[in-house]
Amino acid sequence: MTHPERKTKRADLEAVCRRLGLPLTVQRQAILEALAERDDHPTADQIFEAVRDRLPGLSRTTVYRVLDTLVRVGLAGKTCHPGTNVRFDPRTNRHHHLVCQLCERVIDLRAPALDALSLPSTRHEGFEISDYSIYFRGLCRECRSRQGDAGPRNGNGSPTSRGRRSPGAATRRRKGSRGRREGS
Repeated sequence: MTHPERKTKRADLEAVCRRLGLPLTVQRQAILEALAERDDHPTADQIFEAVRDRLPGLSRTTVYRVLDTLVRVGLAGKTCHPGTNVRFDPRTNRHHHLVCQLCERVIDLRAPALDALSLPSTRHEGFEISDYSIYFRGLCRECRSRQGDAGPRNGNGSPTSRGRRSPGAATRRRKGSRGRREGS
């Protein structure tokens, strides 16, 4: 995130805390700031490592609780996909992700065409979709170069055909309400 975006996040935290009657703690400020400084979708442990020298006595439990609070109030998002730890994202507007199958790196993908997908009817399931995000699995640039550009592999380690979608190439993840995510 850019410096102005980080300042906006800090102002958003102050406003949300005031509105919800939550204390504006040093821990909340430091953890949100550490998250906003990164674009690699860190785990809670990575955030803990980033802030523990600034906040002596900080526990991992506090970091987990603060991150959960930030997600609950709409100032952060969770990115969850099979086989990896939960990662946190300071960007709460709709966007999609590229997930490396080798190093588990998560990369933001802005794709307006994906944002415009019509949602399936879930009336029979009794489920109401409020938002979505799509994950594409494959290999990042660094992992491809280490493998000699062998190309992406499917879930069983076999190469996928270029130009054809492999099973599970994209999965959907539901997020919180769309209205709260827009313009953050």
